[in-house]
Amino acid sequence: MAIYLTKESKVLVQGMTGAEGMKHTRRMLAAGTDVVGGVNPRKAGRVVDFDDRTVPVFAAVSEAMAATAADVTIIFVPPPFAKAAVIEAADAGIGLAVVITEGVPVHDAVAFHAYAKTRGTRIIGPNCPGLISPGQSNAGIIPADIATKPGRIGLVSKSGTLTYQLMYELRETGFTTAVGIGGDPVIGTTHIDCLAAFEDDPDTELIILIGEIGGDAEERAAAYISSHITKPVIGYIAGFTAPEGKTMGHAGAIVSGSSGTAEAKKQALEAAGVRVGSTPSETALLALSQLA
Repeated sequence: MAIYLTKESKVLVQGMTGAEGMKHTRRMLAAGTDVVGGVNPRKAGRVVDFDDRTVPVFAAVSEAMAATAADVTIIFVPPPFAKAAVIEAADAGIGLAVVITEGVPVHDAVAFHAYAKTRGTRIIGPNCPGLISPGQSNAGIIPADIATKPGRIGLVSKSGTLTYQLMYELRETGFTTAVGIGGDPVIGTTHIDCLAAFEDDPDTELIILIGEIGGDAEERAAAYISSHITKPVIGYIAGFTAPEGKTMGHAGAIVSGSSGTAEAKKQALEAAGVRVGSTPSETALLALSQLA
C-alpha cells in the first residue's frame, strides 16, 4: 500500500521537453515510474527516446489523458506559466498534480489551489520535490538512488533535503510513501492531509513529520494528531538556531517573535505525544526505537 502514488499510477510530465523535465523524466523512468506522456503544444506529435522507453508528446493534458488514461501530472514549467499549467490539468480532470516549480508567485498559487479544489484535483507543491512510493513509483525529483526500499514508515516533509536525509538514514527499514509537500507560504497538500492518509493506510505503522520554522502548520498538525491520529508520530523541526525575523531557505520560513519558532513547534508536537528529535539522525533513531 501507499498514499497518492502507486505502481498503477500513470504519469504525465508537463514541460517534459525542457532541460529539467528531460533530466528528471529519465530518472523517474529508471526508477520504474510509468511515464506515459509529455505535454508541450509546440512539440506535439513527437516522441522522445529515454534509453529503453519512448514517450509521446501531446498538445494538451486532456488529449494526453484521453490517449493514456493518465491520472498524475508533474509540472516542470517556468514560474510565469505554472498557474496556466495547473488550471489546464485541473480542467482535464487529473487526480493529482505535482508542482515542482520554484518561485511561483503567491497570488498565482492561491488562485490555482482554489481552482484545482473546485475540480477535485489534489495539488502537491509548489516548490516541492514530489513524492515516492519505493518499489512502485517516483513522481518528482526525489533521488531514487538513495535506494530506500518499501517499508513501514510514512514520511511528510516541508524540506526536500531533509526528506532525502531521512530516507537515506532509514533506507533499510523502508517507507510506504515519502511526500515532500514544499515550504512555500501557500501549498496544496498539507501535513494534516498526509497524516490522515497515512492513518488510513494499513501498511504505514509509523509516521515521520518534518517541519521548519515559520507559520503555524506544525502547530495545526499537532492539534490534528491529538484528535485523530492513533499511530506513533516522530517529528523534527528545522531551524532551532535561525535568527529571529530572518527568512531562512523557503519563502514561508520566517519567524516573528515567538510565533513560528522551532521551539514553539516542538512544544506543540510533544504536547500531542510526538517524540521530536533534536537532529535528523536522532529523529531516525527515535523512529527505529519505536518500530523495534
